Amino acid sequence: MTQTIPGHELLYSGKVRGLYAPLDPQTGERDGSRLLLVASDRVSAYDHVLDTPVPDKGAVLTQLSLWWFDQLADLAPHHVLSTDVPEQVAGRGVYVRRLMMLPVECVARAYLTGGGLGEYAATGAVSGVPLPPGLVDGSRLPEPVFTPSTKAPVGEHDEPISLEQVVELVGPRLAHRLRDLTVAILARGNEIAAARGILIADTKVEFGIDPASVPVDDAGAPCWAEIDPDAVQVTLADEVLTPDSSRFWRAADWEPGRAQTSYDKQVLRDWLTSAASGWDRASDAPPPTLPPEVVDLTRARYVEAYEALTGTTFAPRT
Repeated sequence: MTQTIPGHELLYSGKVRGLYAPLDPQTGERDGSRLLLVASDRVSAYDHVLDTPVPDKGAVLTQLSLWWFDQLADLAPHHVLSTDVPEQVAGRGVYVRRLMMLPVECVARAYLTGGGLGEYAATGAVSGVPLPPGLVDGSRLPEPVFTPSTKAPVGEHDEPISLEQVVELVGPRLAHRLRDLTVAILARGNEIAAARGILIADTKVEFGIDPASVPVDDAGAPCWAEIDPDAVQVTLADEVLTPDSSRFWRAADWEPGRAQTSYDKQVLRDWLTSAASGWDRASDAPPPTLPPEVVDLTRARYVEAYEALTGTTFAPRT
């Protein structure tokens, strides 16, 4: 359920996050430079927002993203301006820069699983990137690969695309910068996480650009191909390397050829596709309510990942 936050106007409510514009207390006008980004406890799976929240999930994702932004600061600037937010969203809200978001879901894979595994089984490649023969579920790839997808509206499916298709969307200079940044973020993430007992199989990141730096055509559409990423700052936005945007595996249990022990929402994905849920993913029916034990296990895995990575105890704000 979307919150009302005094002094702020709701601009957008996504699968798990809300975006609010701070309002000038005298004029009521929107602040043109920043937004309040609030992570909820809602959870999505298979392009559905489930009706069962996972307690403290929003706070875990926000606090973990803040930690990762610091670890990645030399690779890419981030969008966070301040964590001094209204008390009712403390711990899960941040003030961020207003950005024009690039129209690509930037995905990188270090291990083969999920949709990438299915694509590989059918074609021997993922997003047009040929991979060696004989790989199985959980295989480590020779090097991380960029496997982007479309940005589909809520309720629709993201579709894998090739680097060449990203070039068509944003031009070659931005496309190659997005690829290089995404792969570098996953590689850095695995350098850090592996020392803490976690493997990051894959991750999704998003990038934006200051709207004042984005040229537009006569219809107001952004001309991405005209942007020089060496002259214009490409900013890391939304969340980064969290259990919602990445697959986290327990390194000690890693064994290619089977499902891995995960720290992410794979727990609830597995239940949804099991006989126990009674749900047919191919149907138009919404997913069923999660049982308490699945919710509790999902929360525990999120918290465990946060604590293993950061080395600090998770303390939810009440």
